[in-house]
Amino acid sequence: MSETIALTAFTEKGRALAGRLAKALGGSVRGMDQPLADWTSESFAACDALVFVGAAGIAVRSIAPYLQSKAADPAVICLDESGRYVIPILSGHLGGANALARRLAALTGGEAVITTATDLNGRFAVDLWAKRQDMALLQPERIKNVSAKILRGETVTIDCPWPVVGPAPELTRLGRGADVVVSYRTQEGGALQLVPRVLTLGIGCKRGTGADTLEAAFQTFCAERGIVPEAIESAASIDLKRDEAGLSRFCQAHGWALRFYSAGELRGAPGEFTASAFVERVTGVDNVCERAAMLGAGKRLIEKKYALGGVTFALAERQREYDWSWQDG
Repeated sequence: MSETIALTAFTEKGRALAGRLAKALGGSVRGMDQPLADWTSESFAACDALVFVGAAGIAVRSIAPYLQSKAADPAVICLDESGRYVIPILSGHLGGANALARRLAALTGGEAVITTATDLNGRFAVDLWAKRQDMALLQPERIKNVSAKILRGETVTIDCPWPVVGPAPELTRLGRGADVVVSYRTQEGGALQLVPRVLTLGIGCKRGTGADTLEAAFQTFCAERGIVPEAIESAASIDLKRDEAGLSRFCQAHGWALRFYSAGELRGAPGEFTASAFVERVTGVDNVCERAAMLGAGKRLIEKKYALGGVTFALAERQREYDWSWQDG
């Protein structure tokens, strides 16, 4: 997925540099007639990265009203109009500001001024690892606990039930009693939780079911079964539901790809499923949600049929292997 980069500058020389960088990166430059406040508001909400060519103070004051968290904020970078110093000032890791600063410095012939402690000391960064491995990060405020332990020279333990190949970085190991837990189940305790995106949600519903009804049932399902919603990467159903607007809107709101299978394809799903004579009479197959989830993920069914208010859900997990790659370059 390509990133969206918005640039702004405040002098003629700076605008010339911003134009060259935008061309190289596929970004856009703020028009002279657009107020800076409007540009910042729009870009902060819509873009992956904001680049200010000019004084750092202008950048800081401009973005201050919109700061949320390191898990949500875009990358923000400031560089002088000569391109000599390129400084990531927000979302260095999760937002990719450090990596983008290095790219910009390579384009300008300047220096990326990285201030993140784990980068400076060449230590493992758990938030970068989560990003590289496509895991959601639930408690960004706990990142500092893990990083501080590593910077003190202490080993952090990561509890990951999936294979992690390759040599572990210095001061990290796999095991229980962990500082970091990789799981799609809700967890208690003070560990930082990383959520693997490995689940497919199988969905069945009555004709005409609205997105709000689906969402309410989904939230109850996740709460009762102890599932972290961020673990779901896709959804699946029977092709009879292809024209269901509510189902489509529900999945779009979560950013899930929605796949459809014919009754024949669903009947061929491997495994044992919760059969319903009524569902078979209506759809031509004895179960939709469990079979669709299995076809979408393929490894194993982790949550069997859950029914609420005319909606059925099931969850299946796909095969996944991780590695120790974490550095952003």
